[in-house]
Amino acid sequence: MRILMLGNSFTSSNNLPGLLAQLTGAQVVAHTRGGARLSEQLNPHTKLGAKNRAALAGEPWNYVVLQEMSHGPVTSPKSFFASVEGLCGLIREAGAAPVLYATWAYQKGGTKLASKG
Repeated sequence: MRILMLGNSFTSSNNLPGLLAQLTGAQVVAHTRGGARLSEQLNPHTKLGAKNRAALAGEPWNYVVLQEMSHGPVTSPKSFFASVEGLCGLIREAGAAPVLYATWAYQKGGTKLASKG
């Protein structure tokens, strides 16, 4: 089994790809950058976007895990859903199954969410 993980520091920190490989026996590859959003992972004009498209077109994957910036779905829902839709299309065209990995949500009325507008 082969798993491609697209995300940011919430994916790369604490060796999440390594832990997933250890738990599943899968080959796990991570394309991450601290603070990256899924829109960057989709955009063919960014380093990550170009790398992702090449990996999806040139290598077999069973699953592709998508992880958005923690507050992205709340602060930029249109961008989040458009990016998920675009990435899922590319992933399915490559014969893999997309998986959404969501980090914690911010508490309604909390200072973290309020600071994001």
